[in-house]
Amino acid sequence: MNAADIMTTEVISVSPTTTVMDIAKLLLQHGISAVPVVDDGGRPIGVVSEGDLMRREETGTAGRAPWWLRAITSNVDSAREFTKTHGLTAQDVMTREVVQVPEDAPLNEIAMLLEKHGIKRVPVVREGKMVGIVSRANLLRALTLAAPAAPSADDRELRGKVLATLEEQPWEDAIYPTVTVKDGVAHIWAVVPSKEQGEALRVAAENVPGIRGLELNVTVRPKVSYFS
Repeated sequence: MNAADIMTTEVISVSPTTTVMDIAKLLLQHGISAVPVVDDGGRPIGVVSEGDLMRREETGTAGRAPWWLRAITSNVDSAREFTKTHGLTAQDVMTREVVQVPEDAPLNEIAMLLEKHGIKRVPVVREGKMVGIVSRANLLRALTLAAPAAPSADDRELRGKVLATLEEQPWEDAIYPTVTVKDGVAHIWAVVPSKEQGEALRVAAENVPGIRGLELNVTVRPKVSYFS
């Protein structure tokens, strides 16, 4: 298996000019801990995580370093910290070192990258453009399959059909759905806002031609608005 076999293709992302407030709303609304920042060409240029927003001037958490730390901190570092705690947009607060992988990256390499860099997810790119994301959860879900062998060409085609079917539904509002197909059986994990959407997701997948079985793992988590 590789990144393309397990990646989430519906990725919530933001632009460099998205405001910090809007990013906070997205994280809370969708129950996620980070969002990739992409440029106009769809290329990942950064990541904004909960950690990037923990110390902010608005909440009084920015703080002021003790005198002894300021004495050994360069002006460059001080300026960078000020931008991080007072910046108003994604490009001000994002982590710029983006670890990314190609579609054919083996799962063991992805797991090692996540562990090495202490991150929870990695963008998947094709010719520099982000086409999906692989998270720790995606890797764990892949482990639940009976065998680690790579999917057949038929299974890859079926997976593409399932993803396309789900993405075209007007009611489809799942959070980072994960789809894998093995021996014609589709395995789907998703967080949905309602029980009804979970049922519709099941029916849509069952109607994909060629699918011989379905294992659906759905968690219902109603959307909560934290802001007016």
